[in-house]
Amino acid sequence: MDAFSSKDMAMKAQKKILSTMANKSSVQMFIDDTTSEILDELYRISKEYSGNKSEAQKVIKNLIKIAVKIGVLFKNNRFSSEELAVAHDFKKKLHMGAMTAISFYEVDFTFDKTVMSELLTSCRDLLLKLVNTHLTTKSHGRINHVFNHYSDPELLTKLYDPNGPFRPNLTRIYKGLNKMVEDGTI
Repeated sequence: MDAFSSKDMAMKAQKKILSTMANKSSVQMFIDDTTSEILDELYRISKEYSGNKSEAQKVIKNLIKIAVKIGVLFKNNRFSSEELAVAHDFKKKLHMGAMTAISFYEVDFTFDKTVMSELLTSCRDLLLKLVNTHLTTKSHGRINHVFNHYSDPELLTKLYDPNGPFRPNLTRIYKGLNKMVEDGTI
């Protein structure tokens, strides 16, 4: 029997099209305003921290591509029950990370770079496990790129410095995360 499947082909085309459309204007179709605002702040932080506009754009573009591809996989019911359990664990870990980020923001000088870095690394590992058989090595590299960038202890330390240059950015991220937690989206 021929292994061709039009459903598989359509999903691959969707992932490819959405992957190439990952720019600011098209993202608005797939990502809500609060998430978009958080992504904008993450971009500004990355640009300032790295001193490299194209690197900051690449990190955010990779983040968006991964989110869209995972969304396509969910929409097309591509995950097994075991993978859905991993997805549930990822969502719980992401929620814990958001709550930890909020707590570190609300109480000055409680920030622990090791805790935050380990939470992000754990999220990365769960996400890689989730998409292991569904996405290409290139997409796995994108996941690593995004999470390794934002789990950098030096970046996190500068981000959470109450007197640091990123405090206004962190304030806007905090407000967005709070809204997402209240809405139940994270």
